[in-house]
This record gives sequence, structure tokens and C-alpha cells, in this order.
Amino acid sequence: MALATAGLSTHIWNNNLRSLLLLCFYPLLLTGMLWAICFLAGAGIMPQPEALQGGHFDFTRPARFATAAAFEYLPLVLALVSVWFIIAWFFNTRMVRALSHSHPVTRKQEPELYNLLENLCIAAGMPMPRLEVIETHARNAFASGVDRNSYTITVTRGLLSALTRDEVEAVLGHELTHIRNRDVRLLIVSVIFTGLIGFAAQMAWSSFRYNLWAGAGRRYGHGRRQNTSVPAILFILGVMAILWIGYAATLFTRFALSRRREFMADAGAVQLTKNPAAMMSALLRIAQRDRIPEATGDIALMCIENSHPFLGLFATHPPIEARIRAISTTTGTPIPDLGQSRRAPDNERFSPAAPGNPWLTRERPLRRSGNPWTQD
Repeated sequence: MALATAGLSTHIWNNNLRSLLLLCFYPLLLTGMLWAICFLAGAGIMPQPEALQGGHFDFTRPARFATAAAFEYLPLVLALVSVWFIIAWFFNTRMVRALSHSHPVTRKQEPELYNLLENLCIAAGMPMPRLEVIETHARNAFASGVDRNSYTITVTRGLLSALTRDEVEAVLGHELTHIRNRDVRLLIVSVIFTGLIGFAAQMAWSSFRYNLWAGAGRRYGHGRRQNTSVPAILFILGVMAILWIGYAATLFTRFALSRRREFMADAGAVQLTKNPAAMMSALLRIAQRDRIPEATGDIALMCIENSHPFLGLFATHPPIEARIRAISTTTGTPIPDLGQSRRAPDNERFSPAAPGNPWLTRERPLRRSGNPWTQD
């Protein structure tokens, strides 16, 4: 049964508007972080003896200094961020490939998979994205890219080996919907900015540790030790705190972007394939078998499922049960019963590779030991 009319266009427009507002938060966040760092610097170089003697600390003085300094250095900071953004915009495909350890495949290597994606693109009126595979037994997939020249759909070998043809088609439809709704571009941009702030936070922490412990043992001139003043240590700690708070703020933004869009992508897959049962059974087979050991947390955010919450607290995706229930309720389709096995029968399983696929005959085979999902 096809998906009934549910105002998908309105939901997509609203979600994109909310996402745009969230992304506009980044320049404001960077400006606020710059101002806070300048405030700390101003408080350190503008001593107030009366405050040390029990008087009132005048916050307006470092605040004025911070405002003036922030306006002076803001163009430089935005220029550096723009350079980083431009680099990431043009090289995001290589970055994602390195983070996920995927490899591109052609029609000759994966004819059935390639044809499924091509047929869906024709039905959706979309250009064909690139196709890549991760050689792992995990069952997952994700879309990446920022424009039609870089859009890519990546699937794992485990997903191709465990799902039926209809289920793989539903997963591809899910990822195509992420591309069509511009979810992928928003997530990539979020990861790029978050990576920049996180990198700065880690550099500050590394520098602090080096100067505090390693630098304390250095000797200069007449055998005197280098002494790090208390204000300097407090300033460095304050800068690190600002950077980590900013990094945490970007993480929360990414969680909001990810959770809102999975329901829409599921609905889009049903709309494309006209097969809600396949989408539900695909989610059932993927559940609890989604973790890609070699991939980073940034890649997990983009995947069709991420069952491992960040720091054990924050779920980046809605529960599989809620997504399946939403499809069943909206389409009036009963939830499939896969029985005890969550792997498709041999006669129904999607053929994962063409004969002679070089990735299946490499000297380093797929890792099988310790993977409980290879036996079901």
C-alpha cells in the first residue's frame, strides 16, 4: 500500500527552515565564543586593585575591551572559518571516505545494486549519486555530499548480505530522500563546523597539558624553572571551557538535525518504492546490527540507524520501534513478522556482488571473528 497523503512537502519545508535557523546559529556561536575569550583576556590585563581589596569588580571595563577586540579580530576569525569551509566543501567526499573506510563501486562491480539505485533516481527525477560500499559485516547505509557533483550513497557489505532486494531498495530510497530533502547537505555542514570547533578545543587542551607539565620542567639561563602564573593558567582553562561549551552546543544542534529527519526519510522511501512492508522489515533487520566498527561518530550520525547514544545519554536517531510504528500507522500496513532469524533466507537474499568483485578476493578478508551477527 502506498503512503497516504501526509503533507510531506509542508513538513520538508518546515524542517528545512528550522535547520537553516539552526545553522545560522554557528556564526552567532563563533562570535559569542570570540567575545568571551576577549573578555577573559581583558579581565587579565586590566587589573582592578580595589576588587582585590574587597571592593566591587567592574565588569564593564573588560566587557568594553572584549567588544572592541571582538570587532577587530572578527574578520580574521571569519576568514579562517571560511577557508576551512571552502576546503571542506570541495573535499567532503574524500573526508567522508577516509572516515568511513568506504570505496567507490561501478555498475560492472555491483550491477544489481547500481540498477536499483538508478531506477529509483529515474522514478524520483533525480541525478544519479555516486555509489560506495564499506567492507564490514555491520548493516547500515548513509548519504553524504553537498551538491549533485558530490552526493554519494554508501552501503555496507553486511546490509547487502542480510537484506532482500526489496529491502535494499527501501534503504536506497531512504537515503535518496535525505538527498532530496537537503538533509545530507545540512548534516555535512554541521559536521564541518563541529569538527573545526572540536579541533580547536583539543588543540587548546593539548597545549595546556604540554605547557603545564612538560614546560614546568624546562630550565632557562641561570637554572631557574619556568613558572606559569595563576592568571595565565586560569585564562587557558577559561578558553578551553569556552571551546568545549561551544563544541557541546554544536553537538546538540546536530542531534536535532538528525532526529527530525529520519521519519521524513522513511516516509520518502515508502513514497518512492510503494512498499512500506519492505521499509519496515529492512529496519527490523538493521536493528542492533548497525554499528560500523571502523567508522567515527560523525559517520554514525548520518547513517540510517545509530543505536549507540552519544556518551550513553543522547540518542541521535529515533527508536526503530517508533519509526516502524509510524510507517505501519500511516500506511495501514501490518508490521512484518520476521520470525527468529533477522537475516533473509538464502533464496530471497540480495546478491551483494558481481562475480570477480576484487573487494571480495583481497588478501585481507572481512573480519569475522567476534562478530555475533555473522551466525544468524
